[in-house]
Amino acid sequence: MAEKSWHINRRTFLKGTGVALALPFLDCMRTPVHAAKSAGAGLPRRLCAIHFPYGASVPAEDHEDREWGWFPVREGSGFRFTKVLQSLEPLRKYTTVIGGLSHPTGRHIGGHDTGDIFLTGADFSGANFTNTVSFDQIAAAKIGHESRFASLALSSDGGIGMPTRSKTLSFTQSGQPIPGLDKPQQIFDSLFGIDGGTIAEQRRRLKTETSLLDRVMDQSKSLRNKLGKQDQEKYDEYLTSVRDIEQRVARSQDWLDIPKPKVDASELNLEVTQEAPLEYMETMYDLMYLAFRTDSTRAITYMLGAMNGETSNQFSKALGLGSQHELAHGAGKPGGFIRQGTWNICLAENLARFLQKMADTPEGDGSLLDNTTVLFGTSNSRTHNNHNYPLILAGGGNMGFKHNQYLTYEKDGEDVAMSNLLFTMLNRMSITDTGFSDSQGDLSELYV
Repeated sequence: MAEKSWHINRRTFLKGTGVALALPFLDCMRTPVHAAKSAGAGLPRRLCAIHFPYGASVPAEDHEDREWGWFPVREGSGFRFTKVLQSLEPLRKYTTVIGGLSHPTGRHIGGHDTGDIFLTGADFSGANFTNTVSFDQIAAAKIGHESRFASLALSSDGGIGMPTRSKTLSFTQSGQPIPGLDKPQQIFDSLFGIDGGTIAEQRRRLKTETSLLDRVMDQSKSLRNKLGKQDQEKYDEYLTSVRDIEQRVARSQDWLDIPKPKVDASELNLEVTQEAPLEYMETMYDLMYLAFRTDSTRAITYMLGAMNGETSNQFSKALGLGSQHELAHGAGKPGGFIRQGTWNICLAENLARFLQKMADTPEGDGSLLDNTTVLFGTSNSRTHNNHNYPLILAGGGNMGFKHNQYLTYEKDGEDVAMSNLLFTMLNRMSITDTGFSDSQGDLSELYV
């Protein structure tokens, strides 16, 4: 007799004695359509992007300190990690190192202005500092409804900063910055804590917020017609922000009756601050892991350090080195590549720990990392050089990505547009097949 098939919803929770525990993704959570597809077809697809400032250690190929450089030796699958990325050796089957990409719009702007456009490819030339939508928000608009949080924007410096010195990687459809969260306890409470008050009290609060937003939108119609053209453009940006708040309120209402997952926080140092940068980075990565593990969100950005960031610029000093800015400017001086490379080793080790935790977490027929693509890198090579971004792409095996390779894309002395990489990530997630920003196509060398 054939085994009887049955299906439970992925939002199902085990309830008892006042505890609600989120179930892991199980085969019986797949719909009949999912079951008819390939092994990884019904699983969540996620993306993560992490940016650090001021470039990386990039000595010339024949430099005596070549082993302290970011980029591996030899291209293709026979590459060899240098000292800088050696911590990724156990993960090479999940990892691709990429060079020769950059945003054409950022190649001739200030060397420290490029963090803002890392995930947007916006044109910041001249006096135009208007950003565009970041690629994580393209994904959030398509799949955000499938998790409690459409996306999660994190930052070591917190907030939004200012144009060309942004403290977040995420930007709305209208190019407005999404504030980066920087306090571990606040992030944990948002993901797993109590939102405040009983369900009935939260419902009343959300109803009041909805009523206020409705009133704002009603009044805006008559006011807009009285404004001049320039003021209308500014006002439209304001209304877009109001609509974003409306959407968040609506999402909160939709998820109000679904308990947040319970996680063990005993090993998390939620009181840590940026004054202990190594422990702080470790906690931020742990929170990102838990957010993905509990399927609380499927899109995360983390600005690990902002250009001119007041706090993150001091992180490297915890290793007895200069500030990241000082390391970047001193790279070409005697011993400079070694000092900057030492800081890059720390960054790579934290990334490796994050990737390994996901690789060790089973999900479906693979791992959490197989269902998550992680982009890690910076928007300078050497300081003030906005070409040849040092990048790492990891994970996403169930989306067809292939790894264990070092690829360089420079053609005839000119970089290839980084938007092609962002488009490839979105395309492999089935988010879009029409392109992103100034992309000309996908990077077929990255997938099977």
